[in-house]
Amino acid sequence: MNDLGRSLEDLQTLTQRLRRDCPWDREQTARTIVPHTVEEAFEVADAAVADDDAKLADELGDLLFQVYFLSLLLEERGGPGLEQVARGVHGKLVRRHPHVFGDAEARTPGRVRERWEQIKREDEGRAGIFHDVSESFPSLLYARKVQRRAAAVNFEYPDTAGAIADLDDEVRELKEAIAEAGGDVRPETEPPPHVFEEMGDVLFAAVNVARRLNVDPELALRAMTRRFVDRVERAERFAADEGKSWTELPLEQQDEYFDRAKATVG
Repeated sequence: MNDLGRSLEDLQTLTQRLRRDCPWDREQTARTIVPHTVEEAFEVADAAVADDDAKLADELGDLLFQVYFLSLLLEERGGPGLEQVARGVHGKLVRRHPHVFGDAEARTPGRVRERWEQIKREDEGRAGIFHDVSESFPSLLYARKVQRRAAAVNFEYPDTAGAIADLDDEVRELKEAIAEAGGDVRPETEPPPHVFEEMGDVLFAAVNVARRLNVDPELALRAMTRRFVDRVERAERFAADEGKSWTELPLEQQDEYFDRAKATVG
């Protein structure tokens, strides 16, 4: 057995022992474990976006353990175990890559995705355009997934310019809805239904533009939020260094410190 096989088998043995001997692990079910799985997946994403290889390797290990543990729980219920899970995904990947393992041609990433969706619909019997799109996805991922399925049947704008024009239209309609509602909505109150709907349209259109630009909206928004946090914290320190309280400054002075922070942290 090579080093990879030995390492994977050792992890399987460890998983089985934890399930048997650890009081916490013994009590877990798939439903109690899945929230941890989702958390680990987001931590993998954060490490990947940060280009932190050591952190990424560590988080991938945590996520791999989740796969082993959930597979063991499945096997305990009489379902497929880890071996069958691995064989299943191996067969699925071979089946969905006929341009690699067969005679089909797909010379571009776009064509590969088209073939992927076509195989799922035709060869695997997936019914409907939006088959197996989980509504439990984070909203940005859910929107992008739905849009990709629509694009797979050619229901989308022919180019990015069309998607941007649609975003512009949705922003205009949102502005009109806000004006009709009498302007700003008071804090901690429910927005008017029309404003709520138009805001949703803007977000959906923005995700569509991101998809056309090959930008993952979830990762892009998380990265921008992290940059905003970094800049505000740096601006607050600049103010403190000059003996000023950030929270007591007028907006104009806060903006000045914020612009200095942008120039130093990107």
